[in-house]
Amino acid sequence: MRSRAQVGVEAPPVDVEVHLAGGLPGTAVVGLPEAAVREARDRVKAALQNGAFEYPQRRVTISLAPADLPKDGSRFDLAMALGVLAASGQLPTQALAPHEFLGELALSGELRAITGVLPAVLMARRAQRTLVVPEANGAEAALVANADVRTARSLLEVCAWLRGRAELPRAVAAPASARAHAPDGPDLADVRGQPLARRALEVAAAGGHNLLLIGPPGSGKTLLASRLPALLPQLDEDSALEAAAIASVAGLPVTPADYGRAPFRHPHHSASAIALVGGGPRPRPGEISLAHAGVLFLDELPEFDRRVLEMLREPLESGRIHISRAACQSEFPARFQLVAAMNPCPCGYSGDVSGRCRCNTEAIRRYTGRVSGPLIDRIDMHVEVPRLPHAALRGPPGESSAVVAARVHAARAVQMARSGILNARLAARDLERHCTLRPADQLLLERAIERLGLSARAWHRILRVARTLADLEGREGIHTAHLSEAIGYRRLDRHRDEG
Repeated sequence: MRSRAQVGVEAPPVDVEVHLAGGLPGTAVVGLPEAAVREARDRVKAALQNGAFEYPQRRVTISLAPADLPKDGSRFDLAMALGVLAASGQLPTQALAPHEFLGELALSGELRAITGVLPAVLMARRAQRTLVVPEANGAEAALVANADVRTARSLLEVCAWLRGRAELPRAVAAPASARAHAPDGPDLADVRGQPLARRALEVAAAGGHNLLLIGPPGSGKTLLASRLPALLPQLDEDSALEAAAIASVAGLPVTPADYGRAPFRHPHHSASAIALVGGGPRPRPGEISLAHAGVLFLDELPEFDRRVLEMLREPLESGRIHISRAACQSEFPARFQLVAAMNPCPCGYSGDVSGRCRCNTEAIRRYTGRVSGPLIDRIDMHVEVPRLPHAALRGPPGESSAVVAARVHAARAVQMARSGILNARLAARDLERHCTLRPADQLLLERAIERLGLSARAWHRILRVARTLADLEGREGIHTAHLSEAIGYRRLDRHRDEG
C-alpha cells in the first residue's frame, strides 16, 4: 500500500504495511508518527465500522516506512484503512499495487481534503502510478497535466472501485475560461502624477528588479506597489506549478482562476521571522516562499524587526531558503521580487514642501539605519515618491496597466531570447557580455561608484538596471542616458553621501 508524506515541497513515498497477529485486540502505528497520525487508528476503526466493514479483533500493527522519516497530518488515513481491509481479506491485495492513496477519513467514512496535494500529484506522475485523492482536492490535482488522478467522496467508493464494481471519476481541470484570468486588479491609470515612480515601476517590472519607494505618508507608495502585478506576464507552466505547490503545502486555496498569476504577498510589519521566512517544528513555507515567482511587498520597511529583515539576504541572492530543525531539514523556493516602502524620517515628512518635519539629522540616521546597508545593497532601485499638490491629483490619468504591460512584456521577451533569464538575475560573467560600456560611460560609472562609495554588488545592480532601460527602448547597447538614469535610482546611496 503506497501513500506520500510531505517534507517541504517534496512528497517522498511512504509504504503502509499492516500486520495482524494474535493477542489482545489493539492497534499500534509505528514509523515516527506524530499526534495526528497516531490518532488515525481511531478514525480508521470508526470509518470501517460505519462502512459495514469488520475491524479485525486481533493485534493490528501499521508500519509507515521508511521508519526514519517523520510522519504528520491526516493524509495517511485512507491508505491505512485500505491496508487493514487488505490484510484481513476484505479487499484483494493485488488491486492496491499500481495505486497511491491520500485522504483524511471522517468517522462516517467520508473523505476530507488534505493539504499538499500538488507535490504528491507531481511525484505520482513521475512514478507512473494512479493517485486517489478526496473529491475536494480534485480541482487542485487536475492542474498537473498528464497525471492519472482519481477522486472519491468516501471509503466505500474507493473499495467499490478496487473490487471492479464501480468507476472513480478522473480529476478534471477547470474550463479554460475559468483558468484564463481572475478579475482585473488595480490599474496603473489610477495613479495620478508621480512620473518618476511610474517609470521606476515599469523598469522594475521589465527586469525583475527589487524596488524601494521612499516618501511621506499619503504620497502613493502602496498604491504604486499594488499596481505591479498587473504589469507582469502570466507564469510559465513550471513556475505556475511550483508557486501552486507552495500554496498547497501552506494550506492556501489553489483556485483555477489564480493559477498562473504572479503571487503578490503583503505581510504586516509585525510579522515574525517564522511568518516571513518559514519554519516551525514542522517547517512550513513563509511569506517569501508564498511570493515565489511573484512579488513580496514590505510596507513600512524600517518597522520590521531588523533581525527578520536580515534573513532576507540569503534568499534574495540564492532564490531558496533552507530551514534546519533537529528532526528534519526543509528547503523552499523563494525567488521573489522585493518591493518595499518607507518614510524618509520618523515623522515621515523630511524634505516635504509643507515643512512639517522636525526630525534632526541624528534621528533620521537612526531611522534609516534600521535597514542595514547589506540589505539596501541588494535593492536595485531607490526612488523618491514626493507628496503631490492637489492640483496634480486632479490631472488626467496616466497610461493604463495594459499599455505599460505591453512594453514590459516586449522587454522581457528580449531578455529571455538573449540570456534565458531576466536582467535582475544576470550573473557577473554575463554582465561582461551583455552590459558592455563605452570608455566614457565606464569612466562615468567609476566616478559614481567612488563618489557614492558603492560596493561591487551595487555596481552590478546599476549595470543590470541600465541593461533593462536599454531593452525598454529596444537598444542593442547601453547608452549614457541609460547609465545615468540607473545611477539616479540609487537614492539612498546619494543620501548617505550627502549626509
